[in-house]
Amino acid sequence: MTETTTTRTPALTGERADLLEQLGKARFFLRFTAKELTDAQAATRSTVSELCVGGLIKHVTGVEQAWAGFILEGPSAMPDFTAMTEEDFARRRDGFELLSGETLAGVLADYAETARRTDELVATLPDLDAAHPLPKAPWFDGDAQWSARRVLLHIIAETAQHAGHADIIREALDGAKSMG
Repeated sequence: MTETTTTRTPALTGERADLLEQLGKARFFLRFTAKELTDAQAATRSTVSELCVGGLIKHVTGVEQAWAGFILEGPSAMPDFTAMTEEDFARRRDGFELLSGETLAGVLADYAETARRTDELVATLPDLDAAHPLPKAPWFDGDAQWSARRVLLHIIAETAQHAGHADIIREALDGAKSMG
């Protein structure tokens, strides 16, 4: 019999556990809106907005990836929004759609992997106070900096907001409600 040893990450407590718990709840509600949807339903715009459930999950995945990159690398991990072209904005809009060839299962798998990596980052980051200047964007104050903590709060807020959007879209699709 061979003996194997595994290294386990100790259970998180305190602030990091609280942040991940809140993020986990918001992620759950977002994923739950997609439960038992077909790819066609996940791509359907059921309200006057341009949003669909699959596109929202895809968008939140990209947002979480970008902000996790910002925590590690600073503003160089994100685009300069002040220099974006019409083509850049068109690609950005594609991030809100479930495009031809994309599947809900694939988008959900990408989201699960992104969540796993973000959770690992939160667990292993040496300092939640580490901060970087924000990327260039018309909606950010020119001299503002965000700490890793502030970025995580932003990811939580963004995920919760879009989970609410997805809930409305899902209810308009088939009457199902994920949040009550």
